[in-house]
Amino acid sequence: MGEQHTVKFPQDVVAEYAALGVDLPALFSAGHLGSRMGIRIVEAAAERVVGTMPVEGNTQPYGLLHGGASAVLAETLGSIGSMLHGGSTRMAVGVDLNCTHHRGARSGLVTGVATPVHRGRSTATYEIVITDEQDKRVCTARLTCMLRDVRPGDADLLPGAPASGPA
Repeated sequence: MGEQHTVKFPQDVVAEYAALGVDLPALFSAGHLGSRMGIRIVEAAAERVVGTMPVEGNTQPYGLLHGGASAVLAETLGSIGSMLHGGSTRMAVGVDLNCTHHRGARSGLVTGVATPVHRGRSTATYEIVITDEQDKRVCTARLTCMLRDVRPGDADLLPGAPASGPA
């Protein structure tokens, strides 16, 4: 889990955020909670976000992947897609998450893939499918994020952003 990896971003997104001095890997990461859970973002674009999470360390008392862990992975991936859709001048805030747990996972990695259901001006909704290493569906989730304009005081909330933040 301590290994370095590079998230695959579309080049236009890299250029947009680099011009603002924003650290993309920090901004579009899983944050402190995601780091503790071992979430790794593999690919990130408004059209598709892919991430993995180990089952080990994220289980409930019966040794199965905790449903809350699946929810954290789903919200992380859907939020990243929503942030990328909104661009550097918008902030994505989750307002609704639902998860259906189809089967348990006891070991290995689970992979989540978030794809847009709706990408509008004020909201974005993503479906997130989480599968095990045998490509069997573990969980299906749907996340809706509200998109709002970034305000000057929001700069402090963005990891890796310069003191003035995005305009």
